[in-house]
Amino acid sequence: MTGRRRIRSTVLPRSLVRPARAGALAACALAACAALVAGCGVVPGVTGGSGDDTITVMTWAPENTGATNKPGMLAFAEAYGRWVNAHGGLGGRPLRVLTCDEHDDAVAAARCARRAVTENAVAVVGSYSQHGDAFLPTLEAAGIPYIGGYGLTHDEFTSPLSYPVNGGQPALLAGLGRTLADACGPVALVRPDTIAGDQLPALLDSGLAAGGHDRAGDLRAAEDATSYGDAAERALEHAADGTGEKGCVVPALGDRTGTFMDSFRRARARYPKVRTATVLGSVDQTVLDASGGASGPYEGAYVTGWYPEAGDARWDPMREVIRAEAFGDNRIDPADAGVQTTWIAYTVLRQAVESLGDGEVTADTVSAALDGGLKVTTGNLTPTLRWKFQDTLASVGLPRLVNANVTLHQVRDGRLTAAANGFTDVTSTLEDAAL
Repeated sequence: MTGRRRIRSTVLPRSLVRPARAGALAACALAACAALVAGCGVVPGVTGGSGDDTITVMTWAPENTGATNKPGMLAFAEAYGRWVNAHGGLGGRPLRVLTCDEHDDAVAAARCARRAVTENAVAVVGSYSQHGDAFLPTLEAAGIPYIGGYGLTHDEFTSPLSYPVNGGQPALLAGLGRTLADACGPVALVRPDTIAGDQLPALLDSGLAAGGHDRAGDLRAAEDATSYGDAAERALEHAADGTGEKGCVVPALGDRTGTFMDSFRRARARYPKVRTATVLGSVDQTVLDASGGASGPYEGAYVTGWYPEAGDARWDPMREVIRAEAFGDNRIDPADAGVQTTWIAYTVLRQAVESLGDGEVTADTVSAALDGGLKVTTGNLTPTLRWKFQDTLASVGLPRLVNANVTLHQVRDGRLTAAANGFTDVTSTLEDAAL
């Protein structure tokens, strides 16, 4: 097993996150993109810079890596920028969308953050990275809000400059535990042997306990293994419990979940009644497609998510943006939770900017609007979002988690489909978690 990585959480007093920021370098924006990190982009036709009222934002996500890739988030951000500008901009101002490939790498993520500062971005919007400790200190020092991250790291729920739109892994695991309490026999959790991984059993167990179920078996595994044959065998043995009971295995290994499932598929032949269940942080539609769809190892699995299923009419405005500005771009899957999160994050940005009226749009004014009690509506894709410095879940170390609603899905014919109506609020379950 690998050594444990300590994940640093940075929480700064509000008065310390507003230093002066570097001015815009608009004239060399495209050259800087190539020099700073390969894969950066900008919406064509919008130059921006000092002297006009262009609003510059950035979206980052990993692309072209050997593990997790979220190109649809970058492609959708660019499409949204084109769509907004074709419809009069944000509050009448042109929107300049920069994109950055963070390569699923801490150094590259930090470079993306530094570029956001250099380009005078007013926010980083709808992004994906598991390297919060690498980029959040840079954003905090510059006072740049991080709106709608994917919810992968603890830092996103503690930083005063983070404005998450979903409940991340904490809500998903608590909600999954509550579901499995009714649906499964013994439950085995396979998670990384890291300090961040140490938080996962308490979250899953809080949901299991709420349903009167025993705790899950806590099976630690190497974070960077190339094969998980031993972990898969141990998990299956625990879930089967020697009785043939229909137990469940829950892999929560992030971008290594797919590697685990390869081993799980091979070992499962001797335990045909054991099922799998997981969360959107470990699997989404892009993973299902890559692992074989209906013939893959996830078929029949329960999956907790943050939002309604992709076919729900509440996604129609997002689909209209895709149809108008990215039709035929196969990087964008409307069923991908990353694309959906990016849409909701840009919805937050739009309402924050519009709340400023004719006032100046800067990183300071955007974050001040969000901190000032602004209520953001998302067309019922989430509850009304409103961020406070210390919210309900501050007592369990998640002060920025304002949306603890989850949805339940099941993989049927290779697609994520709704397995229950509406949302389940797991706030009380999280409050009982022994984190």
